[in-house]
Amino acid sequence: ARALEAEGAAAITTSCGFLALYQSQLAAAVRVPVAASALVQVAWLQFLLRRPIGVLTFDPASLGPPHLVAVGADAARAPIGGLDPGSAFRRDILGGPVASFAQREHDAVAAAQQLVACHPDLGALVLECTNFAPHSAAIAGAAQLPTYDIVTLVSWLAAGL
Repeated sequence: ARALEAEGAAAITTSCGFLALYQSQLAAAVRVPVAASALVQVAWLQFLLRRPIGVLTFDPASLGPPHLVAVGADAARAPIGGLDPGSAFRRDILGGPVASFAQREHDAVAAAQQLVACHPDLGALVLECTNFAPHSAAIAGAAQLPTYDIVTLVSWLAAGL
């Protein structure tokens, strides 16, 4: 982060939602704005919508309350759902057989629909995984909820620079 700032970066983002754990440390290390994870949007949305915000993650067994707390979110009001461990999407990202765009989208949409079915009071979804961004519109349509991802975060951040 310091090297990027020294090179003239106006802001710093990362590409993995799991880096939420390092938001505070990265932000404290530099003077430019830092957005370490799409998850920083969870706290904003909880405040704005006054409803639980669903988090869709690549690996629900590995993402938990510490990631949400690290970005100022109320973990109790942010149910987490994610890809099935055997999904083609996960196998593809982890170096297995390449899945088609349609198959990856199917898996992401199915995970979102399952999260919404278990938590029908959600006000929005935040997509932890950067690899979900190409499927954000399909997820939003299927879940019938506003959906936020790394692209919405970077767009917001860039608008203020």
